[in-house]
Amino acid sequence: MKALLGADLIDGTGGPVLKDSAILIDGERIKEVGPRAAVTLPPGTEEIDLRGLTLLPGLIDTHDHLAHKNYSLVSRWEIEEPASLSHIKTAKAIEDSLAAGYTCIRDAGGLDAGFKYAVDEGLINGPRLLTAVNIISPTGGIGDRVAPSGHRNAFNNDPMTPSGVANGPEAVRAIVREVVRVGADVIKFATTGGASSRQGHGPMDIAFGPDEVKALVDEARSQEKYTMCHAVGGPGLRMCIEAGVGSVEHGCYLADDPDLLKMMADKGTFFTPTFEVYEFHSTISAPHVKARAQHLAQVHQDSLHQALSAGVKVVSGTDAGGFVHGDNAREIELMVERGMSNSQAIQTATGWAAECVGQEKNFGTVQAGKYADFLVVDGDPLKDIGVLRNKERIKLVMKGGVAYVNKLPVAEPQPVGD
Repeated sequence: MKALLGADLIDGTGGPVLKDSAILIDGERIKEVGPRAAVTLPPGTEEIDLRGLTLLPGLIDTHDHLAHKNYSLVSRWEIEEPASLSHIKTAKAIEDSLAAGYTCIRDAGGLDAGFKYAVDEGLINGPRLLTAVNIISPTGGIGDRVAPSGHRNAFNNDPMTPSGVANGPEAVRAIVREVVRVGADVIKFATTGGASSRQGHGPMDIAFGPDEVKALVDEARSQEKYTMCHAVGGPGLRMCIEAGVGSVEHGCYLADDPDLLKMMADKGTFFTPTFEVYEFHSTISAPHVKARAQHLAQVHQDSLHQALSAGVKVVSGTDAGGFVHGDNAREIELMVERGMSNSQAIQTATGWAAECVGQEKNFGTVQAGKYADFLVVDGDPLKDIGVLRNKERIKLVMKGGVAYVNKLPVAEPQPVGD
């Protein structure tokens, strides 16, 4: 057994900090948590001194795109380099995410299930991966990979990444079954355009009809899969919430329809704002994308505040993949900049996030019986949320009781008695 001793514990539930904590680990899981004075260590327990440090649950990104490198067409179509090089870069992004303290990532499209299997088999180090495989949308939607010239791309015809384009309730049901067949853990679909969509298909423009969305959500439920929906604003946003989607991704214009927030609270629908991707789009992207991102900035922030007031659980998702990997905690920092407390922002990437991805029984909070997934930092993120982004301050990242990052001081050998 192992014991992590002396840290200030932020357990992911939103409760008070436990000073001088003790966490007893048996194999992959937590056996006991409590004040150090109250936890009895069995003989032979390996003791790890964390005095002066802060321990949190391993962080969770509920919306990433680990296989995406940037927003250029040749990159998104995977034609600028050999497939083997692209896959190695994806593996590096997965490893970098774990090193940043993220022990679970829900990938929202583009990552085939083989990477999940590679992590599970120990071929690469990485977070616990949940993947959507591909984004489902109708013809003309965000999953319809057609260049302005009219040329089409289908992920290099990779059978592990089936097309996400479907039209009509029966075709939508079929594509849900297909992505499940190739290993999808969650069903990702889109009912609106987005900030980075082509001109003419923007954040308020609708994709799919109510019958298609109902069929998709019903089929996912029958397959025992959670759903996540790219929905920015307008009728498409309302449509997915009314259909009972598990989480709304982006939801920038929710503040324009406050009744939707009550509906989300009543249904237990999660809200993933993805502020980080809009920060990127508002400064770097194409002119029409910049304009869209800048236009929605204030209402997006208002939507966050109204969601919290309505009792909607907000979760942390970066929508990274077009800009940078391994800086996922910028999203947590942005939550604070947009008005959340540090404690709430931490919950968006721990306890609430685990509920969103359907893994609250396994991780997300530091409690007996859950996986021993931890992030240990030098500093107090309740006072300075930026600590979570500072790689120099990350001292220990543990997943399933195994340390993948360990920058703790080497214990000095004790003198042997006569």
